[in-house]
Amino acid sequence: MYSAPAIFDEVQFVPELLPYIKERVDADRNRPGQYILTGSQNILLSEKVGETLAGRAAILRLLPLSCREIAGVPFAPLPWQAGERPSIENLAFKDRWESFLRGGYPELNAHHDIDINLWHASYIQTYLERDVRTLRQVGNLSQFQIFLRALAARNGQLLNLSDVARDLGLSVNTIKAWLSILEATYQIIVLRPYFTNLGKRLVKTPKVYFADVGILCHLTGLKDAEHAQAGPMGGPIMEAAVVNEVVRTITHQGHQPQVYFWRTTDGYEVDLLVDTGAKLIPIEVKLSATPNKAMAKGVSLFRELFGDKAGEGYVIHPGDVRLPLLPGVRALPFSEL
Repeated sequence: MYSAPAIFDEVQFVPELLPYIKERVDADRNRPGQYILTGSQNILLSEKVGETLAGRAAILRLLPLSCREIAGVPFAPLPWQAGERPSIENLAFKDRWESFLRGGYPELNAHHDIDINLWHASYIQTYLERDVRTLRQVGNLSQFQIFLRALAARNGQLLNLSDVARDLGLSVNTIKAWLSILEATYQIIVLRPYFTNLGKRLVKTPKVYFADVGILCHLTGLKDAEHAQAGPMGGPIMEAAVVNEVVRTITHQGHQPQVYFWRTTDGYEVDLLVDTGAKLIPIEVKLSATPNKAMAKGVSLFRELFGDKAGEGYVIHPGDVRLPLLPGVRALPFSEL
């Protein structure tokens, strides 16, 4: 007879439960799903957790909601994936940027009357005081918060750790340690440059994107849609939104996203490169709602250089225009990503 699983929330705070759970699971290995363990931290990083339940547990990452989940079509495929894509409403320009300010956390999308600035400020404070101090000894939380804002200002840029360390008066090793905290707690997405040589991907300069556009906007002091779109952060916000939508969709499909960026020595680049295993999907992100052929040059060059390894390329923009730009490159609205 089926029995409902036992659910333990914030299990990282009671690691002494895990050996007992392991014992109960081992006593009845033919019955899957006996326990659901949830937590707001990556429990495998906690120094207090000695039992990993290796071979006995499936680990699921639940990121903030993707746009397709908010729209009620969570299983809508990405443009290069097989399957029928349901119609998703293309938000009006101002509404789209309002949604970027709001971000993807469930509570903010379920209750639109919540003060988003207060919510984001509270989230960051809670994250700093609880998760950061639990996972690593960060002596000066105010300095860590300054680091967060400095990193947000560099969203989507090549991240030179020495420059960040010098600007903040910190050591490079401290910056590396703090970056590792952000990545491990799913606050940032690190994009590394694509090379066919796997070793080079690990040592070359990465780009960093905040894993929620609402948090990014809050950290950079943006409070209204017009300033977000028209100001210097407009392009980085749009890029972060596209990276987040792709990463969240693939993750919530149960796969590990293989995402990179690509750049040549003479300045050609592709903002986002998705390795599907079968093809490399090049994606360029533009802030302009009126795409043109010049915007597709980087994607087109990538397809030319990588030949059969490259799939169809895309230029994603915030407008409502969809059209072919160059052979094998299409312009798509953000709503059709």
